[in-house]
Amino acid sequence: MTVFDQIRQDKQRISERLMRVDAERTKLSDQLDELEIAERALNRFGRKGADAQKSTREPRAKPVTATSAKPKVRGGRQAKSAPLGEATLKAVRAHAKGASPDKLLKYLSRKFGLTVRPNHLGSVLQRHRRAGRLENRDQRWYAPPSA
Repeated sequence: MTVFDQIRQDKQRISERLMRVDAERTKLSDQLDELEIAERALNRFGRKGADAQKSTREPRAKPVTATSAKPKVRGGRQAKSAPLGEATLKAVRAHAKGASPDKLLKYLSRKFGLTVRPNHLGSVLQRHRRAGRLENRDQRWYAPPSA
């Protein structure tokens, strides 16, 4: 066997090996893409809380919410805040001349430490309006006069 034949055989063997490595790399890349898609779907729709954050590649900073920032009381339980419905009624009653939804959001944040999404506040306000506990006039919310 000549040196040229040996070089040709080595070259052939290495090129076949490179093709196998490229095929494996492509296969693994496709699998990785599928796993990332599945992970995003699970984080979005399936798992909640710590399980969803464990599986991500980069550690995320946990946002501080009203419930996590509260001091703990004896027995290891957290102090309870007023439910959104009751807090909203108190916020409207605190504004005698009526309150806009923006003022209510600020009041709930400042006085009760609640972070409320505008659509959630709107649904609570409408629920109280339908029950007769609140009135809406000129895009302002009022407590009805007591009977």
